[in-house]
Order: sequence, then structure tokens, then C-alpha cells
Amino acid sequence: MGSFKFFSFSIIAFIAASEVLFGAESKTYWGDIEALKDLKNGLELSLINPGSCLSSWDFTFDPCDNLFRDKFTCGFRCDIVASGLSRVTELSLDSAGYTGLLSSTLNLPYLQTLDVSNNYFSGQIPQSLSNLTRLSRLGLSMNSFSGEIPTSIGTLSNLQELYLDNNNLEGTIPTSFNGLVSLKRLELQHNKLNGYLPDLSSLTNLFYLDISDNAIIGTFPATLPVSLVQVSMRNNNLSGTLTFEGFKNLMYLQVVDLSSNQISGSVPFVLFELPSLQQLTLSSNQFSSLEVPYYGYQSGLIAADLSNNQVQGFLPTFMAFMPKLSSLSLENNEFSGLIPTQFALKTVFPEIGVSPFSRLLLGGNYLLGGVPRPLLGLKPESANVSLGDNCLYRCPLRYFFCQGGEQKSWEECKRFIPGIP
Repeated sequence: MGSFKFFSFSIIAFIAASEVLFGAESKTYWGDIEALKDLKNGLELSLINPGSCLSSWDFTFDPCDNLFRDKFTCGFRCDIVASGLSRVTELSLDSAGYTGLLSSTLNLPYLQTLDVSNNYFSGQIPQSLSNLTRLSRLGLSMNSFSGEIPTSIGTLSNLQELYLDNNNLEGTIPTSFNGLVSLKRLELQHNKLNGYLPDLSSLTNLFYLDISDNAIIGTFPATLPVSLVQVSMRNNNLSGTLTFEGFKNLMYLQVVDLSSNQISGSVPFVLFELPSLQQLTLSSNQFSSLEVPYYGYQSGLIAADLSNNQVQGFLPTFMAFMPKLSSLSLENNEFSGLIPTQFALKTVFPEIGVSPFSRLLLGGNYLLGGVPRPLLGLKPESANVSLGDNCLYRCPLRYFFCQGGEQKSWEECKRFIPGIP
């Protein structure tokens, strides 16, 4: 009889514990459990590191009921969202070197965040990700995904952050991306994308755009999202010109990096007037001139790099009056004439409230005359000033090689150098 009472008590205790552990209000929806299983089974199980999130996923236990315990220690989040059942709303794997394919049957309709960045996922990005209609963040960065970007991603109207950078993706950027009306951040850098950049001007919430280090071709976009704070398109094959109309409405813009492209023409004056713009990098293009701003003294520029272009004419004196500009590189252009005294004064004797030039790189031009007197008294390590490879005292040997590398006399060659009679 005593044994029976003890047995009955054990059953009651087990049932009570089960109700706490597997209560009806918090038990994981069965379909979400299957999706988590599919995700894990798509990986090389033998390569899952002990101590990683996925190593703790033991499906003999209920995932949401055991989250942050000995089983299912991390990697996802659950919320009670419908019918008293827990649904998986976030799937964020740790950077544990997971290797394999991303499940194409990831049927998690309540998922808001999917992030498997910094691992070794490979293969194509599944088209079926478009079924995750509540998704607001998709992070696939730093993996080995290949193939084209699925056009279906463009249907995720709730998506706010999209990270596809640092993979092996090919093909074009889908035109369907103009449907990502909630998108705030788009990172596609360090892939093998080519073709033309689609019109993204409809993305009025986008504040960060990075398509650097690809092979994008075509002219620079005529219009950009007015909400942009930072845009980086360096190291592509973009051509064409920059226009006043293309930048005049970008009142929040802080960082522009268009270096290492084939953009030509004039640098529009609006880039020196935007009060929000702090960093402008246009190096290694084919610009030939600078437009003088009307209100350059209102500029918020801190750093400007226009090196390795083909800009001609005299050094832009207006830059010496930009109150916050402290780093300026105009190296390896075709500037001629004297170095303005204003450049030297801003470097050595700046006015009160004006940032001095801590970095002034003017080498590799056709500058004439001597070094301005204030620069001669510049204290060591007070500023990084480079004036070499000019004609300040005598022209370097490179000036005697003109027109296809033929060696000519100075009298023959100097007529090809701007500003020299």
C-alpha cells in the first residue's frame, strides 16, 4: 500500500512538473520545431563545435520551453503570439563556423530576424525566404553563398535591414529591391555583382547603402534616396558624372565614398555646401575640375580625398576657408600655379574656431614656386604635409617624359604642363 502511495505521488509530481515545463501556453508550435530540425540537418553535423548554440539543440526536449537551460541554450527566441502557442520569432546563430546549406524549408511565418552571419554557409540563397513575410532583419554576411540574389527578396515589404555582404554572389542587383519600402540598411559589398544599379530612389527610409567592391557598371544614379546618411560605391565600374540635382536634396548625407570608379566631369559645388556632409572620398576617378561653392564656409566637411584624378587649374582656395576641414588630399592630379598662402595659414595659424589642416597632401601635381613661408616653420609631427613630386624648385624627372613616354627636353615638355608658359 505504501509503495502504491509513493507511486501515485511520483506520477502526480511528474504531471505537475510537466505542466510547468511543457505548459500548454508555452509549448512550441510543431511546425516551428520541424523548421528548426531542418535548419540543423542541413549542416555538417560532424563539424558542429561543442559549446556552440546548435550543439545544445536536443529535440527530445521542447525548444521554447527549454530556451536558456541546459538544452537550447541560444540561437533563437520565442514569443507567445497565437492560440497560446510559442512561435519562433528570432533565429540568430552564433559565429561558430557552421558549414552547410541554408534550409529551403525554413517555414517560420512569425520570424522577424534571421541572422546566420560569420559562418560557412554555402550554396544559393533560397527563394523561399520570401515566405518569411514578417522578416525585418536578414543577415547572411560573411559566408560563402553563391549564385544570384533571389528576386523574391524584393517582396519582403517589412524588411528593414538586409546584409548580403562578403559572399560570392553574382549577377545583378534585382530591380525588385525597389519594393523594399521599409528598408533602412542595405549592404551588398564584397561580392561579384555586376550589371546596372537599379533605381532605388523609392526607398525613402534607406539611410545606409554599400555596394562597394563589386563590378557594377553604368552611369552614376541620377537620383538617390533622400534619406541617405551614408553611401559607399567604391571599387566598381561606375561612369558618367555627378550632378547638382542628384545631391541637392540629400540633407542628411554624412559620408560619400565613390572612389575607384570611372566617374568624370566636374565635382559639383553642392558637395562642398551640404552642411551634413563630413567625409567625401572621390579618389581614383577621372574628374577634371571642381566647381566653386557659393557657401563653402557653411560646409561640414571634415575630410576630403580627391587624389588620383585629372583635376586641372589652380588649387581650390575655398577649401582653406572650410571651418571643419582638417584632412585634404589632392595628390596626383594636374593642379598648377602657386600653393595658396591660405593653405599654409590654415595649417600653421588657424583662426579661432577653425580646424587646422592636420593632413594636407598636395604631391604629384604641377605646383610652382617655393613652399609658403608658414609651412617652412612647421613643427615636426604637428601635421602631415606632403608637397613632393611637384615643380616647387625643379621638376622631377617624370616631367621630362611626355607624350607616350618619349624623353624630351624641358623646353619641349613644359608646354604640356598646365600653368607653365
